[in-house]
Amino acid sequence: MEKVLITGIAGGQGRLLARRLRGIYEVCGVDRVPWESHPREVAVHVLDVRKKKFEDVIREELPNVVVHMGFIRHFRGKDRERHDVNVRGTKLLLDHCVNHGVQSLIVVSSSYVYGAFPENPFGLDEDSPLSASRSYPEIRDLVEVDTLASAFLWRYPLIRTCVLRPVNVLGTNVHSMIGQYLREPRVPTLMGYDPMLQFIHEEDLSEAIALALDRGLQGVFNVAGPGEVPLHTAIRETGGTALPLPAPLARLAFERLFKWRMIPYPAGALDYLRYPVTVSGDRFAEATGFRPLFGLGEIFDSVRG
Repeated sequence: MEKVLITGIAGGQGRLLARRLRGIYEVCGVDRVPWESHPREVAVHVLDVRKKKFEDVIREELPNVVVHMGFIRHFRGKDRERHDVNVRGTKLLLDHCVNHGVQSLIVVSSSYVYGAFPENPFGLDEDSPLSASRSYPEIRDLVEVDTLASAFLWRYPLIRTCVLRPVNVLGTNVHSMIGQYLREPRVPTLMGYDPMLQFIHEEDLSEAIALALDRGLQGVFNVAGPGEVPLHTAIRETGGTALPLPAPLARLAFERLFKWRMIPYPAGALDYLRYPVTVSGDRFAEATGFRPLFGLGEIFDSVRG
């Protein structure tokens, strides 16, 4: 039985993936926070991927496969800490994969790395530029992580490296920014804008990662859900009420409120409420046969629940 090491295993998506893979793979993982009451057959190491002890864990566990999703995706802490964990932590992990015989690597990125711009075509493919940091500097670290992993793919072809860029993930276990946004009773929007959004259920993302492992995928792949809807439809279907704001006023308010730590969204996130970022998941579907099991109605129900 092959062994899989999951970074970020104590997070909602990490727990779901560990449960999905156990019994098929020997599963272990690391996280900076503990996973209370984790399954006995899943070894969990509480540590930081930037520390020397993380290399010791890889040396002792000798995983065949690493699934890297141990990122800071929120903005509650310091920018420098977020960047260091995400970028330097990833660089160290890639080095350990080379030095300790890891055969396969999956990096779970995000479709957000493409950026939200008025010129975006419908159905961005994997060859589209990663331009998010042009207007959303707070997520430049995620763009750097994706770029590091994509370069690693070509530099070390003997390590099967797969970069997955899923659309917005929703569910009862995953705590994403879009989920937090849609759970607000009064949801701020921008007057005159109603971009198309894509969503995928957390269980379907776990299935997509499992398929990438099973097929031994190598390359960069978008992972799309069951379809797309306008922002206002997503707000209505998740039980919220849209609160339209003039764009200049919203940006000024977001800048100040974020600076004072009163909201979790930087002003750069507003562009994703203005312009579409829709991706094509055809390449991944053709390579794996992936079809999402959860429809949009079920995805939105998971937010209300």
